[in-house]
Amino acid sequence: MVEGFDFRALPVGTLLRCGDVLLEMTQIGKDCHSHCEIYKKMGDCIMPREGVFARVLEPGAIMVGDEMVIVPRTTPRPWQAAVITLSDKGARGEREDKSGPAIAARLNENGYEVVEQLLLADDPAALKKQLMRLADQRQLDLILTTGGTGFSPRDTTPEATLAVADRQAPGIAEAIRAASLSITKHAMLSRAVSVIRGKTLIINLPGSPKACMESMDVFLDTIPHGMGLLRNEVQDCART
Repeated sequence: MVEGFDFRALPVGTLLRCGDVLLEMTQIGKDCHSHCEIYKKMGDCIMPREGVFARVLEPGAIMVGDEMVIVPRTTPRPWQAAVITLSDKGARGEREDKSGPAIAARLNENGYEVVEQLLLADDPAALKKQLMRLADQRQLDLILTTGGTGFSPRDTTPEATLAVADRQAPGIAEAIRAASLSITKHAMLSRAVSVIRGKTLIINLPGSPKACMESMDVFLDTIPHGMGLLRNEVQDCART
């Protein structure tokens, strides 16, 4: 237990030094699936609200009474991202997920840190839960989904994404559709959306690996400016 910090007010990525140990906060809060012994005894548990998770960047020993301090970053934190594949067959193991790994590899090549890759069935409730967790607790810069954007009754990715949005960022999805129309007329059937939740940008991508790469060609060089604005690390640029 550490006193003197309001961890809920600190951004994920904060560096904490305690003696020789350097920690980086990776998540704030955690879903309580079945109430723990603390909750059963006390009637409450701070873990879902204030429990802080971190990774060890520099190992060492921490003793009771040691002072912990916040360490300023000397370089910007890399963009952090997650990739979510929506596929009933993939979730059942009947189809190999090629789009998710291809998206993750492309992000890695462009300097992103892909912290999670998920494969879910086409279930809007499950997708909403993961989007909220990744945006609120892990505070990621970018979440890319693949699949579930068409006309099939099970294609509910756009609805689930809109349900968790604080604001819409429609220009990204519109730009993807506009570019894709020069490749195939079927692009007009895409219902993909792009939104913002907190400081996280969420973009729906198609299901095929080829279409995902073509879509990423459209926005990958542009969105760092928007994500920088969400992080308050850059100022908006007016054009004259």
